[in-house]
Amino acid sequence: MSGEVAIARGRVRAAILLTLLPGGFAFGQPADPYLAQRRALIAELQAEARADAGSAARIERTALDLLARVPRHEYVPASERDDAYENRPLAIGYGQTISQPYIVALMTSLAAPKKGLKILEVGTGSGYQAAVLAESGAQVYSIEIIAPLAAQAAQRLKRYPNVGTRTGDGYYGWKEHAPFDAIVVTAAASSIPPPLLEQLCPGGRMVIPVGSSFFTQTLLLVHKDPQGRVRTRQVLPVRFVPLTGGPG
Repeated sequence: MSGEVAIARGRVRAAILLTLLPGGFAFGQPADPYLAQRRALIAELQAEARADAGSAARIERTALDLLARVPRHEYVPASERDDAYENRPLAIGYGQTISQPYIVALMTSLAAPKKGLKILEVGTGSGYQAAVLAESGAQVYSIEIIAPLAAQAAQRLKRYPNVGTRTGDGYYGWKEHAPFDAIVVTAAASSIPPPLLEQLCPGGRMVIPVGSSFFTQTLLLVHKDPQGRVRTRQVLPVRFVPLTGGPG
Protein backbone atom coordinates (compact mmCIF):
# COMPACT_ATOMS: atom_id res chain seq x y z
CA MET A 1 0.00 0.00 0.00
CA SER A 2 1.46 3.35 -0.97
CA GLY A 3 1.80 6.19 1.50
CA GLU A 4 -0.57 8.32 -0.60
CA VAL A 5 -3.35 5.70 -0.42
CA ALA A 6 -2.90 5.28 3.33
CA ILE A 7 -3.12 9.04 3.86
CA ALA A 8 -6.21 9.29 1.65
CA ARG A 9 -7.98 6.53 3.59
CA GLY A 10 -7.07 8.23 6.84
CA ARG A 11 -8.68 11.42 5.63
CA VAL A 12 -11.84 9.54 4.66
CA ARG A 13 -12.03 8.00 8.14
CA ALA A 14 -11.58 11.45 9.69
CA ALA A 15 -14.35 12.84 7.49
CA ILE A 16 -16.69 10.03 8.52
CA LEU A 17 -15.96 10.70 12.18
CA LEU A 18 -16.61 14.40 11.65
CA THR A 19 -20.06 13.77 10.20
CA LEU A 20 -20.95 11.56 13.16
CA LEU A 21 -19.99 14.02 15.87
CA PRO A 22 -22.85 15.62 17.86
CA GLY A 23 -23.81 19.13 16.86
CA GLY A 24 -24.70 18.58 13.22
CA PHE A 25 -21.25 18.98 11.68
CA ALA A 26 -21.01 18.14 8.01
CA PHE A 27 -18.01 17.07 5.94
CA GLY A 28 -15.95 20.05 4.90
CA GLN A 29 -17.58 22.43 7.41
CA PRO A 30 -15.74 24.00 10.34
CA ALA A 31 -16.47 22.83 13.86
CA ASP A 32 -19.22 24.69 15.71
CA PRO A 33 -17.35 27.17 17.95
CA TYR A 34 -20.31 27.23 20.34
CA LEU A 35 -20.66 23.47 20.75
CA ALA A 36 -18.87 23.28 24.11
CA GLN A 37 -20.97 26.15 25.48
CA ARG A 38 -24.19 24.55 24.27
CA ARG A 39 -23.23 21.23 25.88
CA ALA A 40 -22.40 23.02 29.15
CA LEU A 41 -25.81 24.73 29.10
CA ILE A 42 -27.62 21.44 28.53
CA ALA A 43 -25.64 19.87 31.40
CA GLU A 44 -26.69 22.77 33.65
CA LEU A 45 -30.33 22.31 32.65
CA GLN A 46 -30.06 18.57 33.25
CA ALA A 47 -28.91 19.28 36.81
CA GLU A 48 -31.85 21.63 37.33
CA ALA A 49 -34.21 19.03 35.87
CA ARG A 50 -32.99 16.45 38.38
CA ALA A 51 -33.56 18.93 41.20
CA ASP A 52 -37.09 19.62 39.96
CA ALA A 53 -38.06 15.96 39.52
CA GLY A 54 -41.56 15.36 40.80
CA SER A 55 -42.51 19.04 40.85
CA ALA A 56 -44.93 20.94 38.61
CA ALA A 57 -41.89 22.58 36.98
CA ARG A 58 -40.42 19.30 35.74
CA ILE A 59 -38.24 19.48 32.62
CA GLU A 60 -38.40 16.40 30.39
CA ARG A 61 -35.32 14.85 28.81
CA THR A 62 -37.01 15.05 25.41
CA ALA A 63 -37.19 18.85 25.76
CA LEU A 64 -33.47 19.05 26.55
CA ASP A 65 -32.72 16.94 23.49
CA LEU A 66 -34.62 19.49 21.37
CA LEU A 67 -32.73 22.43 22.89
CA ALA A 68 -29.43 20.66 22.26
CA ARG A 69 -30.17 20.70 18.51
CA VAL A 70 -30.87 24.42 18.21
CA PRO A 71 -27.96 26.90 17.95
CA ARG A 72 -29.21 29.62 20.31
CA HIS A 73 -26.43 31.97 19.20
CA GLU A 74 -28.13 32.22 15.81
CA TYR A 75 -31.29 33.59 17.45
CA VAL A 76 -29.73 36.53 19.30
CA PRO A 77 -28.19 39.78 18.02
CA ALA A 78 -24.48 39.70 17.23
CA SER A 79 -23.83 41.87 20.29
CA GLU A 80 -25.28 39.14 22.54
CA ARG A 81 -23.62 36.08 20.99
CA ASP A 82 -20.90 35.77 23.61
CA ASP A 83 -23.66 35.29 26.19
CA ALA A 84 -25.94 33.13 24.03
CA TYR A 85 -25.49 30.03 26.21
CA GLU A 86 -25.88 31.75 29.55
CA ASN A 87 -28.98 30.47 31.36
CA ARG A 88 -30.73 33.83 31.31
CA PRO A 89 -32.88 35.99 29.02
CA LEU A 90 -31.17 38.28 26.53
CA ALA A 91 -32.31 41.44 24.77
CA ILE A 92 -33.29 41.04 21.11
CA GLY A 93 -34.33 44.64 20.45
CA TYR A 94 -37.64 46.52 20.40
CA GLY A 95 -38.01 46.06 24.16
CA GLN A 96 -38.24 42.25 23.78
CA THR A 97 -36.16 39.35 25.06
CA ILE A 98 -35.30 35.77 24.17
CA SER A 99 -36.44 33.67 27.12
CA GLN A 100 -34.11 32.01 29.61
CA PRO A 101 -33.22 28.50 28.34
CA TYR A 102 -34.59 26.96 31.54
CA ILE A 103 -37.99 28.54 30.79
CA VAL A 104 -37.86 27.47 27.14
CA ALA A 105 -37.14 23.90 28.24
CA LEU A 106 -39.93 24.00 30.81
CA MET A 107 -42.53 25.45 28.43
CA THR A 108 -41.52 22.90 25.81
CA SER A 109 -41.93 20.10 28.36
CA LEU A 110 -45.39 21.36 29.30
CA ALA A 111 -46.46 21.73 25.66
CA ALA A 112 -45.24 18.16 24.93
CA PRO A 113 -44.59 18.68 21.20
CA LYS A 114 -44.28 15.71 18.89
CA LYS A 115 -44.68 14.82 15.26
CA GLY A 116 -48.28 14.94 14.10
CA LEU A 117 -49.34 17.71 16.49
CA LYS A 118 -50.27 21.24 15.45
CA ILE A 119 -48.91 23.98 17.73
CA LEU A 120 -49.57 27.71 17.88
CA GLU A 121 -46.92 30.00 19.32
CA VAL A 122 -47.93 33.54 20.29
CA GLY A 123 -44.90 35.82 20.31
CA THR A 124 -42.27 34.59 17.84
CA GLY A 125 -39.61 37.00 19.09
CA SER A 126 -36.30 35.89 17.64
CA GLY A 127 -37.71 32.50 16.60
CA TYR A 128 -35.87 30.39 19.16
CA GLN A 129 -38.87 28.80 20.91
CA ALA A 130 -40.47 28.08 17.53
CA ALA A 131 -37.27 26.35 16.39
CA VAL A 132 -37.19 24.19 19.52
CA LEU A 133 -40.82 23.17 19.01
CA ALA A 134 -40.19 22.49 15.31
CA GLU A 135 -37.31 20.13 16.10
CA SER A 136 -39.94 17.73 17.50
CA GLY A 137 -41.50 17.37 14.04
CA ALA A 138 -44.71 19.15 15.06
CA GLN A 139 -46.33 21.63 12.69
CA VAL A 140 -45.74 25.05 14.25
CA TYR A 141 -47.57 28.30 13.52
CA SER A 142 -46.01 31.39 15.09
CA ILE A 143 -47.30 34.98 15.29
CA GLU A 144 -45.32 38.12 16.14
CA ILE A 145 -46.87 41.58 16.50
CA ILE A 146 -43.61 43.54 16.04
CA ALA A 147 -43.04 43.60 12.29
CA PRO A 148 -39.20 43.85 12.22
CA LEU A 149 -38.86 40.95 14.68
CA ALA A 150 -41.38 38.92 12.68
CA ALA A 151 -39.40 39.49 9.48
CA GLN A 152 -36.09 38.53 11.09
CA ALA A 153 -37.55 35.40 12.65
CA ALA A 154 -39.18 34.34 9.38
CA GLN A 155 -35.75 34.39 7.73
CA ARG A 156 -34.16 32.35 10.53
CA LEU A 157 -36.97 29.80 10.50
CA LYS A 158 -36.86 29.14 6.75
CA ARG A 159 -34.76 26.08 7.56
CA TYR A 160 -37.89 24.46 9.04
CA PRO A 161 -40.51 23.48 6.43
CA ASN A 162 -42.86 22.67 9.34
CA VAL A 163 -42.97 26.28 10.61
CA GLY A 164 -45.35 28.95 9.39
CA THR A 165 -44.96 32.55 10.54
CA ARG A 166 -46.84 35.80 10.15
CA THR A 167 -47.00 39.32 11.53
CA GLY A 168 -50.13 39.92 13.56
CA ASP A 169 -51.89 40.19 16.89
CA GLY A 170 -51.43 36.87 18.65
CA TYR A 171 -54.17 37.64 21.18
CA TYR A 172 -56.63 36.53 18.49
CA GLY A 173 -54.70 33.41 17.55
CA TRP A 174 -54.55 32.09 14.00
CA LYS A 175 -58.09 31.02 13.21
CA GLU A 176 -57.31 29.72 9.73
CA HIS A 177 -55.18 26.92 11.17
CA ALA A 178 -57.19 26.18 14.32
CA PRO A 179 -57.83 24.05 16.28
CA PHE A 180 -54.41 23.51 17.86
CA ASP A 181 -53.20 20.59 19.95
CA ALA A 182 -51.03 22.97 21.98
CA ILE A 183 -50.60 26.72 22.33
CA VAL A 184 -47.46 28.35 23.74
CA VAL A 185 -47.66 32.01 24.70
CA THR A 186 -44.32 33.73 25.28
CA ALA A 187 -45.60 37.00 26.78
CA ALA A 188 -47.66 37.66 29.89
CA ALA A 189 -51.39 38.29 29.51
CA SER A 190 -53.58 39.84 32.21
CA SER A 191 -55.92 36.86 31.71
CA ILE A 192 -56.19 33.94 29.32
CA PRO A 193 -57.33 35.32 25.93
CA PRO A 194 -60.74 33.82 25.04
CA PRO A 195 -59.85 33.44 21.32
CA LEU A 196 -56.93 31.21 22.27
CA LEU A 197 -59.15 29.03 24.45
CA GLU A 198 -61.57 28.71 21.55
CA GLN A 199 -58.78 27.63 19.21
CA LEU A 200 -57.42 25.01 21.61
CA CYS A 201 -58.75 21.62 20.60
CA PRO A 202 -60.46 19.27 23.09
CA GLY A 203 -57.70 17.39 24.88
CA GLY A 204 -55.25 20.19 24.12
CA ARG A 205 -52.98 22.17 26.41
CA MET A 206 -51.88 25.79 26.61
CA VAL A 207 -48.78 27.15 28.35
CA ILE A 208 -49.15 30.83 29.22
CA PRO A 209 -47.76 33.34 31.73
CA VAL A 210 -50.56 35.32 33.35
CA GLY A 211 -50.27 38.35 35.63
CA SER A 212 -51.23 41.97 35.99
CA SER A 213 -47.66 43.28 36.23
CA PHE A 214 -44.05 42.30 35.56
CA PHE A 215 -43.62 41.31 39.20
CA THR A 216 -46.76 39.19 39.74
CA GLN A 217 -46.89 36.62 36.97
CA THR A 218 -47.53 32.89 37.10
CA LEU A 219 -46.86 30.33 34.42
CA LEU A 220 -50.06 28.36 33.88
CA LEU A 221 -50.72 25.02 32.24
CA VAL A 222 -54.22 25.08 30.80
CA HIS A 223 -56.02 21.85 29.86
CA LYS A 224 -59.17 21.57 27.80
CA ASP A 225 -60.78 18.18 28.36
CA PRO A 226 -62.65 16.22 25.65
CA GLN A 227 -65.92 17.84 26.79
CA GLY A 228 -64.44 21.31 26.38
CA ARG A 229 -64.10 22.05 30.10
CA VAL A 230 -61.04 24.10 31.04
CA ARG A 231 -58.76 23.48 34.00
CA THR A 232 -55.64 25.40 34.97
CA ARG A 233 -52.60 24.50 37.03
CA GLN A 234 -50.06 26.94 38.43
CA VAL A 235 -46.50 25.93 37.58
CA LEU A 236 -44.17 28.63 38.96
CA PRO A 237 -43.68 32.41 39.25
CA VAL A 238 -42.17 33.97 36.11
CA ARG A 239 -41.27 37.31 34.53
CA PHE A 240 -42.21 37.92 30.91
CA VAL A 241 -42.65 41.02 28.80
CA PRO A 242 -46.36 41.92 28.51
CA LEU A 243 -48.57 40.56 25.76
CA THR A 244 -49.49 43.45 23.50
CA GLY A 245 -52.52 43.75 21.26
CA GLY A 246 -55.96 42.44 22.04
CA PRO A 247 -59.14 44.47 22.65
CA GLY A 248 -58.78 48.18 23.10
